[in-house]
Amino acid sequence: VQLVESGGGLVQAGGSLRLSCVVSGGTFSDYMMGWFRQAPGKEREFVALISWSSAIIYYGDSVKGRAAISRDNSKNTVFLQILDLNAEDTAVYYCGAQDGGLQYPTSTTARAYDYWGQGTQVTVSS
Repeated sequence: VQLVESGGGLVQAGGSLRLSCVVSGGTFSDYMMGWFRQAPGKEREFVALISWSSAIIYYGDSVKGRAAISRDNSKNTVFLQILDLNAEDTAVYYCGAQDGGLQYPTSTTARAYDYWGQGTQVTVSS
């Protein structure tokens, strides 16, 4: 199973971004999908997750109210949009695929995910 993220880059504070993650080599609709991020010197942090049917969505406290996760099962793609970016959003963003159902709160931890992408850098400038 391969995951490839895209959409990162340099963004001004107050701006927005939309990340994409394309999954290949597996059955996308079987996977719980999550977004995490990791800043230098910090642990990988939960950002958002979405169930296979999009019926269950959770957000991390750091992005709650300004993020939206979605998926298109016909295109094997999961998206993450974050609004009102600030310097604390600067990190490498990773998408992960969990082969199984939601296990809360375990599914908000990186160890619950079976497959990962290589990450995409997001840098927010002030």
